[in-house]
Amino acid sequence: MTDTATPNTSHVMNTYGRLPFALSHGRGVRVWDTQGREYLDALAGIAVNTLGHAHPKLVPALQDQVARLIHCSNYYQMPLQEQLAAKLCELSGLSNVFFGNSGLEANEGAIKIARKYGHDKGIDLPEIVVYERAFHGRSIATLSATGNTKVQKGFEPLVPGFVRVPLNDIAAVEEVAKTRPNVVAVFLETIQGEGGINPARAEYLQAVRRICDQRGWLLMIDEVQCGVGRTGKWFAHQWAGIKPDVMPLAKGLAGGVPVGAIVCGPKAANVLGPGNHGTTFGGNPLAMRAGIETLRIMEEDKLLDNAARQGALLKAEFEREFAGNPGVVEIRGQGLMLGIELDRPCGELLGRAAEAGLLISVTADKVVRLLPALILTEAEAREIVTRLVPLIKDFLAAKPAA
Repeated sequence: MTDTATPNTSHVMNTYGRLPFALSHGRGVRVWDTQGREYLDALAGIAVNTLGHAHPKLVPALQDQVARLIHCSNYYQMPLQEQLAAKLCELSGLSNVFFGNSGLEANEGAIKIARKYGHDKGIDLPEIVVYERAFHGRSIATLSATGNTKVQKGFEPLVPGFVRVPLNDIAAVEEVAKTRPNVVAVFLETIQGEGGINPARAEYLQAVRRICDQRGWLLMIDEVQCGVGRTGKWFAHQWAGIKPDVMPLAKGLAGGVPVGAIVCGPKAANVLGPGNHGTTFGGNPLAMRAGIETLRIMEEDKLLDNAARQGALLKAEFEREFAGNPGVVEIRGQGLMLGIELDRPCGELLGRAAEAGLLISVTADKVVRLLPALILTEAEAREIVTRLVPLIKDFLAAKPAA
């Protein structure tokens, strides 16, 4: 295996720089490639495989649902949608849900809600506050809301109507409130994922909530990557003791089956009506059953507590191992959403980690990102440390900072 991805020689469109192996199957937090090599999965499909692989409670439920009904149109009532929506409202304290297929779709829907909310108030050109280093998706509207010029390059002109501010700078939001009368919403991730595991501080989220209440804005919190138990609470913003008006979800909600959701509170729940939004595949019976079962298993197995416990162990071990190492800038995150920021680009660590039997991610050029399944045990957490720490130390020793 080499550190570089293999060249594209297939009929699949060349949009990914893939590592030169293919995964065959998995069990728990282990996966095997087509050559029989085993890996410890510390990425979980980028925060998707909440319950790991081939979970013994999830698999039979999905098999049962496949034998009943995989898809039907939203022309008809959907009892499984009602059941999953009720559970999400119970967990979040919000009131209504729209189901789609992905985080991108959920975020796109949130943008539509904000714009229609503005139009309903008589604002012809509504604006939304968004953030530096944010990532909300790759559609034309969501990449316009995203704070990454690499994602945007080549797809201009960008969609207008977004006002960008730095994260955790409440004065910037206050300035926008004074100078931009067409603003209708603030849209942010509780913990920026693709941007480098950058958390919004609790006091910052509380202050933004107050400004939104004062101004009549919607507070829209993107929990696509950091939600569904990953930080040790159902949704990461709950650590700040607030509620959003709009909350996009996806990734880990259905244990690996594609799903997206827009969860809304009273201020936003009735903005969209029949004909304003829709989906062919969204809310299909298979995805809804997967979501219901995933949340049930998480509760039964106390996986929120486990995420908090194993995440704290990982963070403490990394802080101990890298103490005094000038190449390690910071260790950030909460629960099982952690980033180790280095002082130099480290993309080659993906290949090196795979060589060592460990699946990780590198995001924002310099941040090693860990998003293991919430079923992770203490022994497996320590195994991640044992495998990853020497790789990072060797990399820093061999690759001097520019």
